[in-house]
Parts: sequence; C-alpha cells; structure tokens
Amino acid sequence: MAAALARYATDLKYEDLPEDIVRTAKRTILDTFGCAFGGYTAGPSQIAIKLASDVNAKRGATVLCSGTKTSPDLAAFANGVMIRYLDFNDAFVSLTHGAGHPSDTIAALLAAAELSERNGRDLITATVLSYEVFCKIADTFDYLGSGVDHSTITGFATVVGASRLMGLSREQMVHAIGITVGGNTAIRQGRADTLSNWKAFAAADASRKAVFSAQLAQSGMTGPGNVFEGRLGFFNLISHKPTAPLQLGEPYGVRRAFTKRFPLGQFSQTVAQAAVEARHFIRKPDEIQEINIRVSRSAIKIMADSPDKWRPQTHETADHSIPYAAGLVLMYGRIEPEYYEGPYLHDQRLLDLVSRVKCLPSDEADRREHELNLCELEIVLKSGERKTVRVEYHRGHFNNPMTDSEMEDKFRSMAQKHLSADRVDSLLRQLWALESVPKVDELIAATRA
Repeated sequence: MAAALARYATDLKYEDLPEDIVRTAKRTILDTFGCAFGGYTAGPSQIAIKLASDVNAKRGATVLCSGTKTSPDLAAFANGVMIRYLDFNDAFVSLTHGAGHPSDTIAALLAAAELSERNGRDLITATVLSYEVFCKIADTFDYLGSGVDHSTITGFATVVGASRLMGLSREQMVHAIGITVGGNTAIRQGRADTLSNWKAFAAADASRKAVFSAQLAQSGMTGPGNVFEGRLGFFNLISHKPTAPLQLGEPYGVRRAFTKRFPLGQFSQTVAQAAVEARHFIRKPDEIQEINIRVSRSAIKIMADSPDKWRPQTHETADHSIPYAAGLVLMYGRIEPEYYEGPYLHDQRLLDLVSRVKCLPSDEADRREHELNLCELEIVLKSGERKTVRVEYHRGHFNNPMTDSEMEDKFRSMAQKHLSADRVDSLLRQLWALESVPKVDELIAATRA
C-alpha cells in the first residue's frame, strides 16, 4: 500500500484535477486559514508558539499569525494547534463509522510548501492528495472500532502530501510512509472521559512527526518495509485484517468533507441546527420539561458517552458534547467560542437545562450515517406539548454546502480580530485566487497579526 500511495502521489498533476475539485480545495484552505485565526490567542496555541519560538533553523518555516520562524516540524505543530483549537475546521465521516478532520493536514502542508518554495497550485494539489489518502484509508479501515485515534490517519495523509511538496522520490516516499506508520499509531483515550488539550492536538502532533519523517527520508534514512502488510505490520497488529486496495482518484474524497457552521464536534452540527429551529417553539428555556435527541450510535459513542458530557469541566469536553451544544443553543440561540469557558461551564441555569437532555439511539440514523448526519430533536414543554425538529443535512454538509459568501463571513468573523479590514480583504482575494499565488510563503506572511 505504501508503494501504491507513493506512486499516486508522484503521478498526480494539478492539470488533471477537475475544476470543482480545485474550487473545493480552495474553499477548504480558506476555511482552514480562518480557523487558525480563531485559535491563535488560545492558551494551547500560545504554548505551541512559545515552544516553536525557542528553536531556530537554517531552513525553517513560519508559524501562521505569529510570524515566528522555526523548524518545519514545530511550525506544522503550532499551525495545527491553532487550526484545531475551536473544533471549527472541516470534517469527514467515513464509510466504516470513523470520523476525522482531513484539514488538519494543511498545517504541515503549509510548512512543507514554504520549505520547498512551492506555489499555490502545488498547495492545492497536495491538499487534494492528502484528503484523498485520509478519506480513502478511512473508508476502508474501521479505526473507530479498533480503538485507534483518527490522528493516526492524519499522519498517513500528511506524510504523503508533505513528501510530494518536498519533492521526495517514490522510493524516499515509501520510506517516509514506513517511518510514520511504524512509529506513530495513536490510541483513542485522548477522546474518552474528561477531555484534555490533547483531544484537539493529537492531529497537530501527527503532522509534526510526518514532516520530520519526510525530512528523514529525504536525507537518506530508511524506514520499515511492508509497514502495512508485514507479519508485524499495521494490518496484522492494528486493524487485524487486510485493508481493501485503495481506490484513489475519482470520486475524490474531498467532495465528501464538510464545513462546520458551528464551532463544535461534527456530530453536533445537526443537533445545534435543530436546536436553533426548535427555539422558535418557546419563549424562554424554562418552559422546557425535557429534550430528547435521537442520533446515530456513533454520535452517542463520541459525544454523549459519559456523565462528563452533561457536566463538562474543560473546553474540549464541552465542544464535544451533544447535550451541552443543545443546551447552549436553546439557552442563547447561538454558540460562541467563549461559551466553552469559565463562567458558562458553571452556570447553574444552563447546566439545569443540559440535565434535561436525553440522547437516544436512532436506527434510521445508523442506517443512513454514511449519507447524512440525522438528528431528530424533540422538546417536551411543561404544558405537555411536544415539538419535533428533524435535520438531515446541516449547513455546510456537502449536500447542503455553505455559499462562498457564507464562507467569507465565517473567515471574517475570526480574522478581523487580528487583521485590519483591508488586510482581511486582501488575504481573501489571495486565497480565492490561490492557483495564481507564486509562493505559498506570501500567504503565510499575510496572516501575521
């Protein structure tokens, strides 16, 4: 499989990409830049930037927003922490019950593109490539059921995309894949019980290691052969069965990634939208006796699996909680990043409303989870009246996409906190015309706050 990935990566050309795939990749990159602005000032982001600033490199890369110059792997890590902090970057649900965030790979692609002086077309091609690896492996490997964290797949996808940008040969790329797969398989405990900062930043770490793996292979380091198929390889020890041959190319996986309207985990997107619509049935939250939310078992397993989700103590637990998301929207009519912090997590009136939420498995949602993210939200009023809202495709789902204007509004809401209006406009023009950008480092420089 490593050889097949390397062959596909070295053969893929920008000129071969369909027009809609180029457009989708540009929208994805624009959205990811916006999310980096959104997470820039967060505590974990500042930790990552501080660590990056302590390291100098002869051939370095630049951290988004801060302008810090550091080693390429630490730039990838700091970029990844910022991009991921708000849980606002795009997502993907596979055909094997897994889920993840292929846009996490862009953190490392930016560092690799700068390191190798690549242009906008190169970045677009590498983004499509990384998505293809992430999505197609996720479609054939049930990592959620195996207990393996999706950041493992992020590492696989990142090392292929970064290696392409860095100009590795096929042989070198196979070694880079071997180094990454052989040494960087992550467990899912980081997404269980009370969630820590690591819930979001495991993917940033996978990207950091992937860049380093590519650098090692480019310098002549060899990696384990048959890392997938060997007797002690990934298939036998982790997935416990061979993965079907990957069908790379059309239909491209990036088409099935979706954009988030709300800054919270993907399985709550339809929940939040249903709560927005259900709010029209009430004058005030105190009228609500109970809230019944019917979603897939996968959604419950990830975002309503323990008492912590009804009484979150950390930002990470709160933005990965279906009950808390529903309570926030029914209480305030919207979700803002600050709602996952301090006073809100201990607001007794809000927590009382959250305590009235019940999450129930839906057989229909299970049957159709590869097609849509079904939520049926029922509010039972103290008067005895019942109101139900059904949402199949949240705004941003690939079957209900956000318009370019909506994408820009989301971008502006985060970028305008750090850049003047004219600089935001200028950066947006560059991102929409990414295929014409001569050097990616120009984009990165334009983000400096």
